[in-house]
Amino acid sequence: MRIELHGSELAAATAAAALSWVGHQVHWVPHETMRWPALRAADWLRREPDLLARLEDGLEQGTLTVANGKDIAPQRVDILWLALSPEQREEAGELAARVAERQEGPLTLINNSTFPVGETERLEARLKDGDRRAVALVDMIEEGRAWASFTRPGRWLLGCDDEGAEAQVRELLRAFNRRRDVIQLMPRRAAELTKLATIGMLATRISYMNEIAGLADSLGVDVEYVRQGMGADSRIGYEYLYPGCGFGGPHFSRDLMRLADVQEASGRHSALLEQVLDINEQKKETLFRKLWTHFHGQLEGRTLAIWGAAFKPGSARIDHAPVLTLLRALWAQGVHVRLHDPAATPAVREEVGEHPLLTLFDGDPYAACDGADALMLVTEWKHYWNPDWPRLAELLRERLLLDGRNIYDPFHVAGWGLVYRGIGRRADPRSTR
Repeated sequence: MRIELHGSELAAATAAAALSWVGHQVHWVPHETMRWPALRAADWLRREPDLLARLEDGLEQGTLTVANGKDIAPQRVDILWLALSPEQREEAGELAARVAERQEGPLTLINNSTFPVGETERLEARLKDGDRRAVALVDMIEEGRAWASFTRPGRWLLGCDDEGAEAQVRELLRAFNRRRDVIQLMPRRAAELTKLATIGMLATRISYMNEIAGLADSLGVDVEYVRQGMGADSRIGYEYLYPGCGFGGPHFSRDLMRLADVQEASGRHSALLEQVLDINEQKKETLFRKLWTHFHGQLEGRTLAIWGAAFKPGSARIDHAPVLTLLRALWAQGVHVRLHDPAATPAVREEVGEHPLLTLFDGDPYAACDGADALMLVTEWKHYWNPDWPRLAELLRERLLLDGRNIYDPFHVAGWGLVYRGIGRRADPRSTR
């Protein structure tokens, strides 16, 4: 099929690579705010496994073309695929009208953007009369494994009210839907709301578990026992039941806010979502409060090592990441931060500039610990999971480890002479004797 694809989101880049890989003719038009040269150099795209290589393959084979802002658009396409950011919503309608105006005959618009509920129907209204339909294909891309999540999907949520459009989308995605039918069909508004409702549920589980971790801390209970007990209940399960120092990310946080906006626009204020958002912002300060308590508020002049800045392992992005809240709180107390991340240090530098209380490392993580009083684990990159404990104990002057993701065994850490403070977990060296 002939596809015109718009957007500079991860979803747009992934769709361009995957659809051209299986033989569709894709004309990709990145948004003017980030054209192809900037995208090609973007760290977040280069960090995605396989994705940039697949884009290069498509360009080389001729199944993918990328507009540079001056190209003449194809005269006729079968699919108009929109993967725009929520802020580009107004442009989506103009794009739909422009493409519909320039060509005759059938056209299917695939809305792969996270817009307000009902937007796919509004886009269809811009397509003129005739055999023109708009469907909602919910963005299910997982950052850090975008290629795998598109080409081997667990499911597609397709909002479609027309049999012909459904058949066309199924044919478009046939190469990724062979082992079993992973397309879940529903009305368009239901699909749009399902995406937002899913994000809300996941965020609620995380925030609830963080609240339980705070209670466990107060009662002297190891929250890991509680998590295991809750997860063993078949009505609950283990997914998204890990307490931590807050969630972030360009999509998760944004989509949660989008759900809150939908609630407000419908006249139904959500006290629950408001609490979820408040809890998450508070949890981003949890590690700072633990550091403050340990040193009885005497933080000025101290040096802290941080492992991890990205909002999740496998990403180079720090959008809404807990590290940003932590840095502001630490600097306000005069703490010098030595931060290591294998991917996100350029994003940190771009966000905060050359701060006098910040030193960045992207090579040896132990270099960040040299001369530090304590270590704070913020992002659970895999190569942080099994550190050289004797080396850490020697490097950290106050032998304090603050585990924001509960990836370490408290008593194992304490056995090396380190003070361990996690989220709802703790251990001191004397408790291991």
